[in-house]
Amino acid sequence: MMDTRSLVMMVEDNIDILRLNTKWLEDAGYDTTSATSLAEAKYVLDNQTPDLIILDVVLPDGDGVDFLPEIRRCSSAPVLFLTSKNKPEERLLALSAGGNDYIVKPYDIAELCLRVKNFINLRQSTESRWESINCGPIRLDLLSRQAYLNGEDMCLSGKEFSLLLLFITNEEKAMSAEQLSEKVWGYPSIEGIELGAVKTAVSRLRMKLDDSDFMIVTKRGVGYSFIQQ
Repeated sequence: MMDTRSLVMMVEDNIDILRLNTKWLEDAGYDTTSATSLAEAKYVLDNQTPDLIILDVVLPDGDGVDFLPEIRRCSSAPVLFLTSKNKPEERLLALSAGGNDYIVKPYDIAELCLRVKNFINLRQSTESRWESINCGPIRLDLLSRQAYLNGEDMCLSGKEFSLLLLFITNEEKAMSAEQLSEKVWGYPSIEGIELGAVKTAVSRLRMKLDDSDFMIVTKRGVGYSFIQQ
């Protein structure tokens, strides 16, 4: 049976806070995953699909507010900022950047869990859990960000899922590696540095499409196209 417990992701470098929140959230019936830096958070988002994200602002390798666009490129989950920064202008900046809530440390753990519950319940009530795109034997579940081929999980990473979604919604349209980099990774390639990541992801996706009627072809000097064989 498929596990229907919601997944809460925490990005927090204070280990004591992380342990406390993990215990309370898991006792409340949620699954949890965590990261202690933005670099770790990127890895988690590439491999898991949280239903809600609790995000610190001050992290060892960057600012949580600045990290929001990276989250939004691969997840529509509500983001609750949990931070010691308590100035009104800091709160307004985080909320105007796209955060859904802002909680200042120290905080009431029971209140945090209640806010998590309310956001997850709201999301579940307003979004269909079965919203999907079908393309022949391929089905993309847009909410869980999982792809299925002939009913089997394709086990795609976050970037691979975004890439396949882009190809399916632009079937037979040629797109350059630079365009893929900008639309999926969020920025254009710089002197070809990021193109290696694009080519690697396309190569992995090609292998995972072997048993389908679709393929990704390379058009020299133009780019990649997603076509039916």
